Amino acid sequence: MREDDERCNRARAWFEALRDRICAAFEAIEDEYDPQAPPARFQRKAWERTGGGGGVMSLMYGRVFEKVGVNVSTVHGSFAPEFAKAIPGAAENPQFWASGISLVAHMTNPHVPPAHMNTRHIVTTKRWFGGGADLNSIIPVAEDTAAFHGALQDACDPFDPQRYDRYKAWADEYFFIPHRGEPRGEGGIFYDYLEEDFERDFAFTKSVGEAFLDVYPRIVRRRMHTPWTEEDRRIQQIKRGRYVEFNLVYDRGTQFGLKTGGNPEAVLMSLPPSAAWP
Repeated sequence: MREDDERCNRARAWFEALRDRICAAFEAIEDEYDPQAPPARFQRKAWERTGGGGGVMSLMYGRVFEKVGVNVSTVHGSFAPEFAKAIPGAAENPQFWASGISLVAHMTNPHVPPAHMNTRHIVTTKRWFGGGADLNSIIPVAEDTAAFHGALQDACDPFDPQRYDRYKAWADEYFFIPHRGEPRGEGGIFYDYLEEDFERDFAFTKSVGEAFLDVYPRIVRRRMHTPWTEEDRRIQQIKRGRYVEFNLVYDRGTQFGLKTGGNPEAVLMSLPPSAAWP
């Protein structure tokens, strides 16, 4: 759990490298959408955590991506006693180290599906990986949903033929809004407490990131020129409201970030630039 732990450094380096590749891919989409317009670019802002560590926010406001954040953080310190009880391996020793990448994309065109992806590595007296990805279409298209799930299944199958089905079911349960009685979107995969073998678990976590980087830009390019109406936009705003409700009430990452002294700006990066409630 020390900062010079070789495995921790490898995980941190991967999350930062994946961030850089995703940001470059999204900026390329902005350039392709309108080559004559001023280029949209990510703006980075570093922050430090009082208890130890910090992170870098990367935010872009573009023509295709109305608001997209790709954040990385690496933090360490001690959990508060009441929070430590809920974290594996922290009840007996509250010291922790955590690193991860978190991405949320809110799109201008209602026909381009918003998406989320995050993966993380956490160390207490135990050590595990977790994360997931899901698609949150405003106007679902079967082709996009199938492509997204197909890429995630391809990421899972080499590790265990049953893994995709398990993690998809977990995502269907997790990405659900109980007080609305409805799913957040078309789902994806969700996994946590993966601690079977570091090298294998790290390889799987990298596979999830690679799958997202491959499939999501393809979906965006497929839909970004689709005409849309004001009614489409109205529906988009209402669905964004549902997204806000989930993230503020149920999301584990939001709770972890706020309860461990994370930067509120970075933690709440996931919220859309605008939303509505009927």
